[in-house]
Amino acid sequence: MSNASNTEPGIKPSNKPYPVTERVKHSLEVALRSCDELLVQTEFVQKLARSEATGTPLRIKLGLDPTAPDIHLGHTVVLNKLRQLQDLGHTVIFLIGDFTSMIGDPSGRNTTRPPLTREQIEENARTYYAQASLVLDPERTEIRYNSEWCDPLGARGMIELASRYTVARMMEREDFTQRFRNGVSISVHEFLYPLMQGYDSVALKADLELGGTDQKFNLLVGRELQKEYGQEPQCILTMPLLEGTDGVEKCPSPRVTISGLANPRIPCLANSCQYPMC
Repeated sequence: MSNASNTEPGIKPSNKPYPVTERVKHSLEVALRSCDELLVQTEFVQKLARSEATGTPLRIKLGLDPTAPDIHLGHTVVLNKLRQLQDLGHTVIFLIGDFTSMIGDPSGRNTTRPPLTREQIEENARTYYAQASLVLDPERTEIRYNSEWCDPLGARGMIELASRYTVARMMEREDFTQRFRNGVSISVHEFLYPLMQGYDSVALKADLELGGTDQKFNLLVGRELQKEYGQEPQCILTMPLLEGTDGVEKCPSPRVTISGLANPRIPCLANSCQYPMC
C-alpha cells in the first residue's frame, strides 16, 4: 500500500492487510467473471477488503471517446461489467473523452488516426451518457468529461506531464513498435494519447480502470502516472473484444449501436458474436 498523503479521503495507509471476507471473495468473483485479465489481483483484493472495512466504495473508471454519434455494441461488454461492479456498491465514473478525442487513440492502428474537430466531438458527446444509461444506473453514475482537467493544463502542464514518462517505455507499445519497424510514421501527438488517458486516472483518483484488451497499454500508463503523482496505483481490468463468427473481425459492425439494442424491432445479435454478453 502507498503511504502517499493524497490517497482517498477517510482511508489511512496501513501495512497490515485487511481481512478477506466472503463478501470480498464474492466481489472478486464478480470482477473476474468473463474478464480477460485483472492486474494486479492481489492489490485489487486488498482494495475490496479495505472498501468493506472502511465503508468507502472504490472509484471505478471507464472512459470512452465520442468518436462517433453512437456507442456501438462492442462497448456493452465492458459496460455490463461496469454495471456489475456498480451493483456491488462501488462508485462508477463514466468518463467522456472529449479532450482525448481531439488527439485520436492510436491503439491497434497502423496509421495515424485523423483527429476530430471540437464541433464533431461535442455533437457526438451529446448522446453518449444517455446511451450508457441504458446499461448503467444513471442515479448512481458519476459523469465526467476529461476536458475538465486537460484543458487547464496548458503548454507548461503538458511538458511537465510528458517528463514523467519515457520514449523508451512508449515504444514498448506493440503498435508503435510495428509501425517503427515498418517505416510507418508516428506523429508526436500520438504519444500524448496514453499520457492523457493515464492522467485521467490521476485526476479521478481511480482505484480500478476498465477497458478492452486493446487498451491494456493505456491502462498501465495510468498506473505508472499515479505512482509518479504520489497516488496509490489503480488496478486494471480488461474485457475481451467481440469477434465475429470468423473469429477474426470485430463483432458487430460499428453501425450496430447500443441505442439500437433498446429497439424491439431489431433482431437478436447473439448468433453473430463469439462472446457471452453477461
